[in-house]
Amino acid sequence: MIDLRSDTVTRPTDAMKAAMVVAEVGDDVYGDDPTVAALEARTAELLGKEEAVFVPTGSMSNQIALRIHTEPGDLVYLEQGAHIIHNEAGGAAALSGVTLCPLEGRRGVFSADTLEGALRHPHPFNPTTLQPRGRLLCLENTHNAGGGSVWPLDALRDICRAGRAAGLLLHLDGARLWHATAASGVSEADFAAPFDTVNVCFSKGLGAPIGSALAGSRDAIRRARRFKQQFGGGMRQAGIIAAAALHALEHHRSDLGRDIERARRLAEGLAELERVDLDPTSVESNIVRFRVSGDAGAIALRCHDDGVHVLPNGRHGMRAVLHRDISDGDVDRALEVFARHL
Repeated sequence: MIDLRSDTVTRPTDAMKAAMVVAEVGDDVYGDDPTVAALEARTAELLGKEEAVFVPTGSMSNQIALRIHTEPGDLVYLEQGAHIIHNEAGGAAALSGVTLCPLEGRRGVFSADTLEGALRHPHPFNPTTLQPRGRLLCLENTHNAGGGSVWPLDALRDICRAGRAAGLLLHLDGARLWHATAASGVSEADFAAPFDTVNVCFSKGLGAPIGSALAGSRDAIRRARRFKQQFGGGMRQAGIIAAAALHALEHHRSDLGRDIERARRLAEGLAELERVDLDPTSVESNIVRFRVSGDAGAIALRCHDDGVHVLPNGRHGMRAVLHRDISDGDVDRALEVFARHL
């Protein structure tokens, strides 16, 4: 099976498994695990932040960020297709009690003018207690629902300046920030610099079996550790999985360019098919989103029966994600299957 559902389906390499076997471990809840500490320090260094905390999932990392920056009832601004809105099981409401304000963007990217138009401006004739308090601005880079789109650095800095001017705190959902760097050449630290907190994932693209991290100031991460425990993220001998993430961080980031090249080649082949609506120049990283003229769910089933696993998104949308377990030959084979069923 050629599995294009996500870059989370990768299997650990032999070298990664070996690193896990020999990992030095301790009790992470007590802060005694040296491998977790090494991973957290290295992640913070790469992102240019004071500290980082290792957590099981990217959703937990994002939800902890919402919790440390807000109080119940606060307003959070983010793009309408954000992972935090659509793919985290309503955690923002359940865990932090915040109000989400979706902003219209283009493939996940929106402007300072769009943010400005959504801001609540008090007037002396109106009571100050009626509106929710605008508290947090969240960006996503790369943007999953936007087809793996990469925020241009100037646009990212511009929107962050607008957020600061409005008195907002800033969080970056950088689950695939590694791909943003591979695609653009902009360092992770430069992308992360304007933000109070940054979420990164080790199991998306980098090939680790589990784990994400939240990075930020020392005070922010001290508070984050409290909510990691409260949300059920306390782990014991977590160095075994931290070793896999640390191995991925040090050895797999340089491979991400190949995923992006294969995604573009897949997109070019798909764009030649009559029943596919796809501009291959829109593919910026390892995610290929396209529309089909038929029933996407039925087509996905037929492709699966023919050896290619791909996700439908709505009635006519489909998503394919390239990753380190996919070869050039797999791309060729997938295109043959898509051609047969499209």
